[in-house]
Amino acid sequence: MTLMAERPLISGTEPRGDFEELLGLLDELNVPNGYKAEIVRGSIVVSPWSKGYYRRVMRLVCSQLEPHLPEEHVIERSPFLYVFPEHERAFGPDIHAAHERVFETTSTHLDGEALSLVAELTSPSTRSEDLTDKVGVYAKAGVPVYLILDMQERQAVVYGSPSGKGYELRLSKPFGEKLDIPEPFGCTLDTAGFLPPGD
Repeated sequence: MTLMAERPLISGTEPRGDFEELLGLLDELNVPNGYKAEIVRGSIVVSPWSKGYYRRVMRLVCSQLEPHLPEEHVIERSPFLYVFPEHERAFGPDIHAAHERVFETTSTHLDGEALSLVAELTSPSTRSEDLTDKVGVYAKAGVPVYLILDMQERQAVVYGSPSGKGYELRLSKPFGEKLDIPEPFGCTLDTAGFLPPGD
């Protein structure tokens, strides 16, 4: 198997098998170092891990949001796979906040409905899914806050007030400005420090 940097590898061109089969395949997949795997639109997608400076950005996001977490929720940057069986998706977000009980399992498949926040830092290979498919899935699953740090456009976009039709709230600010994060966080995110080295 050949993997190209900044290009996702999708298992086939047409969705195959049911969601449980795909989850089983994902568990058995030997993902090369430097890559992660998700289930997007009925296919297994393998994409490269983040650029080095993304760590700084993720740390800044977590340190600002942690004091505003809902009760008994934790915020993580560790790779975990959240499943959305109703939507036949499984995502491994860059940053995620969820009720601490979701981690009390021996399974590698965590309940996506336990999430209170998801944040994605876009890369050229995953940006399209972060801006489209994931917005709809997270909203319909009732994830209260979806934060997209668009590293290519250098702006932060936050969605809130999820419903069965999508998110009812969308706010955006260029990096360097402050962005209001909706409930249940109800705080402000300072995006100073989100630009790449040298900018």
